[in-house]
Amino acid sequence: MKRSLLLCLVLTLAAGCDRDMMSERGFALPEGDATAGEDAFLYMQCNQCHSIAGVELPTVPGYDPYVELGGKVTRVKTYGQLVTAIINPSHKLAAGYAEEQVSEEGGESRMYNYNRYMTVQELTDLVMFLQPHYDVVVPTFKYPIYP
Repeated sequence: MKRSLLLCLVLTLAAGCDRDMMSERGFALPEGDATAGEDAFLYMQCNQCHSIAGVELPTVPGYDPYVELGGKVTRVKTYGQLVTAIINPSHKLAAGYAEEQVSEEGGESRMYNYNRYMTVQELTDLVMFLQPHYDVVVPTFKYPIYP
């Protein structure tokens, strides 16, 4: 009896560890600097494809930004969502755009992956630059009027 109870306890603990291995709990990056984030945005030429609602950015010759970041949204853009969008752009493609604009054949994002070149500081600075440009608004619903 003791042996089966011990085995059950060990299996339960092992299963619990396995499930939380990819947990985001305990994950926190240092605070970034919004001014340095804007510099990183321009240095990495994110403005080739991205504009930011309400922000005047220089254009990159030969490119016309087609994915707008920021602006009015109905859900908070969390720190984690922005980090994920930058380091894993294929995780969730931008909604509301033609598929050929935002993805390559096979569903991969067209966004360049900077993971081998971007520092953690540049990542946190980018997030600190982008996050304040999202304006969370209450969604509007049009209810049908029945006669």
